[in-house]
Amino acid sequence: MKIGVSGDMGSFSEEAGINYAKRSGISDYELFYLIDMQGVLAALAKGQIDIGVFPVVNNNSGLVRPAFEAMGRYLFDVIDEEHLDVSQCLLASKFMPLNEISAIYSYTPAFNQCKKFLAELSNVRIINWGDTAKAARDLASGVIPINCAVIGSARAATAYNLQVIASNLQDVKPNVTMFVIVKKLNNNLSC
Repeated sequence: MKIGVSGDMGSFSEEAGINYAKRSGISDYELFYLIDMQGVLAALAKGQIDIGVFPVVNNNSGLVRPAFEAMGRYLFDVIDEEHLDVSQCLLASKFMPLNEISAIYSYTPAFNQCKKFLAELSNVRIINWGDTAKAARDLASGVIPINCAVIGSARAATAYNLQVIASNLQDVKPNVTMFVIVKKLNNNLSC
């Protein structure tokens, strides 16, 4: 089974996809990292994946707006949902004090989930990068400068050999995100 997730390796969507496969008894699957919801639904429409996984709402930051924008462009069936308690971490290439970080890269919903933590940092630029795990990959590969950090998962830190320099940054605990599991719409409707 081909499972498309809206994130890079180490994303919360990847974790939700793996959890769904285990819960559903799907052992033979391949993950496709499609970065965003538009990518997931486009691949589903073209038949490149069998099911897609992406976030739609978080109990702290609310609706994941890009998901709803993408959902308005495609026809699909929601077949299930997966709830994930999201623990946001601050990741860096090496351990560094918070006052040495010049910018933090991540995805807007992650920033919205960590407002209290971010308010305590002074002179740190906040830069939207479109996906938490992609930001982690880009930090590890040098696309993002070494004096910067990323908000993302501990899973992304492991995947890209980054250091977790702070954890549980989210304002609300638990910090639950609901992911939808979708498949291509069956157009064979009969009366």
